Amino acid sequence: MRDQSPRQANTRPTRRGVLFGGAVVAAGGLAAACTGNSEKDDPAPAAQAGSLAGDNDKPGKQVTVGFSAPAADHGWIAAIAKNAEAQAKKYKDVTFKPVEPTNDINQQISAVESLIRAKVDVLVILPNDGEQLNQVARKAMDAGIPVVNLDRVFPDKLSYRTWVGGDNYGMGVSAGHYIGKKLKDKGVSKPVILEIQGIATLPLTQDRSKGFADALKSYGFSVTAKQDAKFTVESGNQVASNLLQAHKKIDALWNHDDDQGVGVLAAIKQSGRKEFFMVGGAGSANAMREIKAGGGVLEATVTYPPTMAASAIKLGRLIAQGKGMTDLVELQVPQSITLASETVTKDNVDTYMPLGFES
Repeated sequence: MRDQSPRQANTRPTRRGVLFGGAVVAAGGLAAACTGNSEKDDPAPAAQAGSLAGDNDKPGKQVTVGFSAPAADHGWIAAIAKNAEAQAKKYKDVTFKPVEPTNDINQQISAVESLIRAKVDVLVILPNDGEQLNQVARKAMDAGIPVVNLDRVFPDKLSYRTWVGGDNYGMGVSAGHYIGKKLKDKGVSKPVILEIQGIATLPLTQDRSKGFADALKSYGFSVTAKQDAKFTVESGNQVASNLLQAHKKIDALWNHDDDQGVGVLAAIKQSGRKEFFMVGGAGSANAMREIKAGGGVLEATVTYPPTMAASAIKLGRLIAQGKGMTDLVELQVPQSITLASETVTKDNVDTYMPLGFES
């Protein structure tokens, strides 16, 4: 789950024409934007688009979409695979060709190479590590197969046609604003704010923490203490227990990841502490159910949507068919798309519940 900064468009000749990108798009509802090229009330874009105009969700040229992702040993990753497969099944013109999910770098490289040999029309890849899979993604692009880079970015821009993923910094900002505003409204002057990270050494975690600190600073607040919990339920439980013992008074807590949040909430419930409120991260279904039920400390979660995999399939199909997106004037899919991190509370949880993933 890695953040992505805006990147310029790249061009590359392929057996299907020329790959080129556009501007960065920040979007929470990408699916609605991938349905055509022209505005019905404006004949000029339609005339310019020519054969590209029309409803992109209608059957078009048959394409094969190759898909590779890590093993589903984490609720968010499992949801990635499910979203990708479910989206592909919606299209009569898409043949979905997934390879065995794996956490072994060499095995994922071999799996992607098998898709290149199979000459798929487009590749959707969520790499275990962008740096280590960079060369095999470049190999696909050099072979004329557009790569949709999902979430964890390849460092070489020539290794992917389009990147789509979540906003790690934005997650921190959303959590910070929710906590900061609530504490400010309550008149708390020197709050004790705790932060439970994922893996502290990862850039994505550092981006989340920076966004959180920057947002809190706008209210005159700062993080009292933080500790990482390795994205696991067990570590989440242990870290939360340690923080609860170390701080006799807590005002607010942000937990970066709803999967590890299962352990965090278990520790809190066991302690019987209720004097503070908590914000989760990523938008799991169990976190949303907890928010909807009320009565506990968890009041909100900030999204890092695994639905990005469904969007990646939609984008890959459009790229392979030479189509663009209906809400943009440009005729091609953008080169980089960053999804918004949205705040889910009891007021809007029913809207977001269908998008939640099971931890």
